[in-house]
This record gives sequence, structure tokens and C-alpha cells, in this order.
Amino acid sequence: MNTYSCILILGSLQLLQVAPLAAFAVSGWLISVLPLIITNMGTTTPETAFSIVKRAAIFVIDGVNHLFWPAVCVNCRETISEMDKNLCGHCWDQLLCCAGGDYCRRCGRDASVFGLLGGRCPDCQGKEIHFDRIARSGVYSQSLQQMILAFKSSRTELDSVLSLLANSALEGSDFFSEIELLVPVPLHWSRRLGRGYNQSQLLARKLKHPRARISTDLVRVRRTKAQPAMASPTARARNVAGAFAVRRRHNFTGRRICLVDDIKTTGATLNECAKVLKHAGASRVFALVLAVAGQNVN
Repeated sequence: MNTYSCILILGSLQLLQVAPLAAFAVSGWLISVLPLIITNMGTTTPETAFSIVKRAAIFVIDGVNHLFWPAVCVNCRETISEMDKNLCGHCWDQLLCCAGGDYCRRCGRDASVFGLLGGRCPDCQGKEIHFDRIARSGVYSQSLQQMILAFKSSRTELDSVLSLLANSALEGSDFFSEIELLVPVPLHWSRRLGRGYNQSQLLARKLKHPRARISTDLVRVRRTKAQPAMASPTARARNVAGAFAVRRRHNFTGRRICLVDDIKTTGATLNECAKVLKHAGASRVFALVLAVAGQNVN
């Protein structure tokens, strides 16, 4: 057996040790390609021969992996191609319908730029809003709603898609360059213990900003009822009143902060957090959310 044949066989065996499921496919390929390479031994170096085997074996292994473990949509679990970037075409279409669109930069609700007066939409005129501006990825509907609910329920792998949306919204905001601290809206310790993580903190870790760092010095000191269970905006505001505080010896004097949360409905939680941060000395408080819900809630 000549040197070239040894290189081809040894190289293939090395690859097969890490991918035994591809053994049959690679063996068939070797039977067909070996004669071709041996015929051209005069112009084929050992390094070239090994490189050809390696590239072809990797190609076969990728095919076998896709056969046994096909890529699936992270939202609906439908089979997709490797080029679909985590979501199937249907979920991408729904997501594009939810994302973007004109909205009020003061409260986050749908609003035409021609319907704003003094930077506020009709819905937030006359309301006391403690955060200065807000950026959102989209509205709480269809595939975006499904992914956020799943993200809160244990599907933390969805952060790959959701963080893409969040980063796009943040970079497109008019306060991106002002941010010094990213503050995830905190969970009460008992709720975090039960869930195992704070989804807002996971999202904040995925945000890309040249200077801002994450601060967890805003804490939830009182366990509250779930906001969706509250019947009205007034009840929601009352539910979270006094529920947040800043850790002792951690002041935010003069800092420009961006709160990070998954959903905004009436804004009661963000409003309470912003109020506490400003009482602690923050000069500006912005908000970033994945989705704004309750477009018909007054």
C-alpha cells in the first residue's frame, strides 16, 4: 500500500472516531474517490490528499447530522433549513408583522408620528410617566407573544432571537448614546427561586452597548400578585406601589439608566421602578421592552 492510500485511510478513520454515524456514508465515498486520487498521485501531495478527505468527510457528517437531528424552528418546532436563522418562514412573517411600526416614544403604544402632541400620544397626555422615553421591539402578539411566554417559562434558548430584536430596538432608540447603566426589572427572590432565573436579567446580558454595564442594585422587596390578574391600570399601580427599593449604600446620583423588561402593558411596573431610581438620584431613566401589550387598555 503506498503513502497516499495510507494518508487517505488514516485521515478518514480519525474523522470516523468522532462521528461513527457517518461511517457508512464516508466509506462509500472513499470507494468512489480513492481511485481518482491515486490515479493523480503524481500531482497530488499528501497534504492535498488529506485535505480533500477531510473536507468531504465533514460535508458528509453534516449531512448525516441534519438527517438524524434536523434544524427546527425555536418557536413552533417545525423543521427548517440551516439557512432559516432559528425561525421558520411562518414565524418570521408573524414576527415582522409584530415588530417595527410607529409608536409613541413616551409610552410605547401604537401611534402615528402625525398624532403626537409635544412628544406624547393621545393616550399618555396628562398621565404621570416617570421614565423619560421608551424603546420597544414590537407589539405583544402572534409569534412574539408566544416566544416571550415560552422565554418566561423555561425556554431560555429563545434569548438568541429575542436579544436580536432587543438590540435592534435599543440601537434604534434616540437615547442609546446616553445610557450608563442597564437595570433589569427585578423579580422577588421567591419567584426567581421558583423560576430559576430572571428573564429580564438574561435579556440585559445579551444587550450590546459600548459603555453601559448591568446593575442589579434595584431589588424587589415585596412579592406582588401577577400584574395580569389586576383588573385595571389603577389596580396594577397599587399592586406594585412600594414593591421596589435600591440596595443600601448604592446610590444612582446623576446616572442615566435604562430599565430592561420583557413586556409593558399599562406601564405600572416600569413607572414604579423609574420613580424609585429617580428618588435614588438618577438623572434620566429610559426603558427597553420586547413588546408592548394592552393596546386597548386605558
